[in-house]
Amino acid sequence: MILYAGSLLVALTFMNLTVPARGQGVQIVNLELVLLVDVSASVNDDEYRLQARGLATAFRSAGVLDAIRTMTPRGIAVCLVQWADGAHQHKSIDWTLLRNEGDAYRLAGDLYSMQRQIRSGHTALGDALLFALNELQTNKFEGLRRVIDLSGDGRKNDGTSLRAAREEVLGHRVTINGLAILNELPLLGKYFQRQLIGGEASFALTAQGYGDFAQAMSEKLEREIRSAPLAENLSPDQSAVRVTTVTYPHAGSPPAGTNTPAANSLP
Repeated sequence: MILYAGSLLVALTFMNLTVPARGQGVQIVNLELVLLVDVSASVNDDEYRLQARGLATAFRSAGVLDAIRTMTPRGIAVCLVQWADGAHQHKSIDWTLLRNEGDAYRLAGDLYSMQRQIRSGHTALGDALLFALNELQTNKFEGLRRVIDLSGDGRKNDGTSLRAAREEVLGHRVTINGLAILNELPLLGKYFQRQLIGGEASFALTAQGYGDFAQAMSEKLEREIRSAPLAENLSPDQSAVRVTTVTYPHAGSPPAGTNTPAANSLP
């Protein structure tokens, strides 16, 4: 089923109305994760395939598989949304529970064969965030931690205010992480740091191009999954923000300074 949301409708829904609480029967998981994949006009079909297959590779990587195993017995819940301009977002992979290697391999197979659903449009990061927030608020899982993972190669040039959307998401105690693909905008990583990411333990990674996407996404997913809190480790106030930027200079080569945090403050 194709799900679309216009900028004005999304903005009114999230900024003026209270999202109703989920009913009985929700399933507790360690992490709810929405993957937002850029399919705007700046992304050609070859670059789209590198993203889809890169995600498949990441979910089969040793580090991510080991991270998923540490989340048992509750596991993690993941969905994927393709996004472009303010009027076009499409949930391409529905909410999927991952608790073991078999679950991850099945998801990887779906990602590898996932078809592109949007082929044009500007770049509306704010509307993508709000669409992801709605997914987090309305699915059948309840995560001890909730994360939106946005990857893209451009700045906002369409749709709802990114600042307003970001504030709305953070107001629901959802973490926003980013993966900036620098093939066209070499300073996009700094833009993601200052304008996009936020929340508990948030971070941004960068890749020089789509050929580096799989390696960067593997690192990103492993970190996101491993930082998901266990119930017994939750504190009353988890408001600290950790911002890190990692640049992947060449596909297949280990990144330099992977564990070095950057001292950047949020706006």
